[in-house]
Order: sequence, then C-alpha cells, then structure tokens
Amino acid sequence: MNKVYVPKGYKPQLDAYSTQRAIEYIRRTFQAEFSAALHLKRVSAPLFVTEESGLNDNLSGVERPVSFDVPAVGLDAEVVHSLAKWKRLALKRYGFTVGGGLYTDMNAIRRDEELDNIHSIYVDQWDWEKVITKETRNMDYLKLIVSAIVDAICHTNDRLQVRFPQLTTKLCREVSFITTQELEDMYPDLSGDERENEYLKEHKTAFIMQIGGALKSGKPHSNRAPDYDDWQLNGDILFWNETLERAFEISSMGIRVDAEALDRQLTISGCDDRRELPFHKMLLNDELPLTIGGGIGQSRLCMLMLGSAHIGEVQSSIWDAETVRICEENNIPLL
Repeated sequence: MNKVYVPKGYKPQLDAYSTQRAIEYIRRTFQAEFSAALHLKRVSAPLFVTEESGLNDNLSGVERPVSFDVPAVGLDAEVVHSLAKWKRLALKRYGFTVGGGLYTDMNAIRRDEELDNIHSIYVDQWDWEKVITKETRNMDYLKLIVSAIVDAICHTNDRLQVRFPQLTTKLCREVSFITTQELEDMYPDLSGDERENEYLKEHKTAFIMQIGGALKSGKPHSNRAPDYDDWQLNGDILFWNETLERAFEISSMGIRVDAEALDRQLTISGCDDRRELPFHKMLLNDELPLTIGGGIGQSRLCMLMLGSAHIGEVQSSIWDAETVRICEENNIPLL
C-alpha cells in the first residue's frame, strides 16, 4: 500500500509558477556549483542499455527493469535504473585521466518502487564519476568529496533564498560521519531507517558509511548491488528534513570496486554468474580506471530546499487515486 505523510498545517511556500522558477534555479545553480567543485565535465548518457551488456544497475537485486525488444538490432533493451556502471566505462572510452570526471542527467523508471512522499517510479538525478588513483582509494578521500558536495548543496540553498526570500529551509554544513555498524551499536533494536532518523534528529547532516555488507546482527543496513560500490568505502548523504520530520537521503555514492572488491562481493552476494558479463570481465582484468562516483537526486534536492511535502510537487509522475485524494485535501499540489 502506498503511504502519504501529511505535515500538520502544511502549505507550499511558493505559488505554482514561482515553484517552477525555483526548481529551474536550483538545478542550474547546483549543477554549476558541484561540477566546478569536483572538476567534472558534462556528457550525454543513455536512457536504455542492452540486457546482455550487464551495464544496468541491479539496485538491490529484486527490482525489475522496464525492458523491450529492438527488432532493428535483434536485441533486448532495458531502461536504466542508474548509470553506475556505464559511467565508469565512459571514463575509459572518453579518455578521462586522474582528477577528471564526468556528470550527466540520468532519467530512469523504477517500476517496482513503493510510492510515498519521497519515492516515485520516475527517478531524476545527476550521475557523476571521477578518476582516482590507488593512493586516494581510501576513506579520507571519500570524506573530502562528501564534504565538497555538501558545501555545494548548502551554497546553492543560500543563493536560492536570496532569490526567493520566502523560503526558509536551513541546512547544516557540518557533516557527521558514522558507519552503519556504529549506528547498529547505538540503536540495536531499530531498523536501518529508524536508526537514520534518530541520528539525523541530532546531527542534521550525516554521511552513513559502509553500506551493503552484513553487520554484527547478520543483516545489512540496507542492500547494495555488489558490482559498483566497494561496501567498505561507500555511503549515503542525508539531511534532516524539517517538513517531513525525518532523515532525507540526497545521494548514494562511494569509491567503486576494484578487482579484489568485486571478486569478494560477487561471491558474498551469490552473483558469480556476472563474472562472464563484458563489464565485469573488464573490471576483474583491471582494464577500467579506479573511480569514485554517485548519484544526486534532482527532485530530492528541490524538495529539500523548497520545503515540499511530496516529491510530486517538484516532478511529474503517476500516482494512485488514494495519494491524489489525500494530497488534494491537504494543500499538497501534485504536478
């Protein structure tokens, strides 16, 4: 069942047209801020990839991609879930060197998504990837990049409120870094989402690290695909969302697997069959650059800065009749 949380006394801070202007301003401003901070160049990216390439992001492993046949080429294609693998291959094809990187607009359809205030079947994000060295493949460098992204987000929010003084979202620049195991030790009786909520109530901005592997409880904090992030060198950027009164994920990111990490994580996940896919063979043979990368939610970022109660206020998607009814009755204008 789809769920909608209605903040008490909610009312959008901007009218419909001003909301559209603000969305455009956020996207344009943040894109410039973060690409300059990380030294990234914009590239074009695919909406779909062939099934046999192994380039689609498998997410947690249970989501079904939207697929279709392409008679003209005799292959089946899949709408991307994300571009986590494609970006790394693109860095090699385009000849990017250490310190350089790319970003692109990624648009996806996730048909099995459970719908609520922050989840839609339509996903829009900035996907980015950057070439690193063996020496910078460590936690210190990961934290440095996280801090740069958070700073770009906060600077964009500051500029937005100069342009639209009606907006009041306050964001904390100071990032609290914590591992999923430390979170489990602090809140052993809570679920992963509940732990994040408790932690973000106090710390406001956090990077939750090392997501994917099993914790002492025997369960992972949340599931991650085994073939893009190194589970020891990844994490999620979260802010405290005052409107929704909850932890709010803006980005999933990390240092990508090298041959050793991929070998280990494929075995742990029972995904050894992927070793025969073209992308995975290249990784296992050390034929791709070492990289760091991630995705930054475009609609999520707009929601946060505009103080929106529902993602449908900042993007056009499809909603069930009950969601539409609840939103209409509670001053939540869906696009």
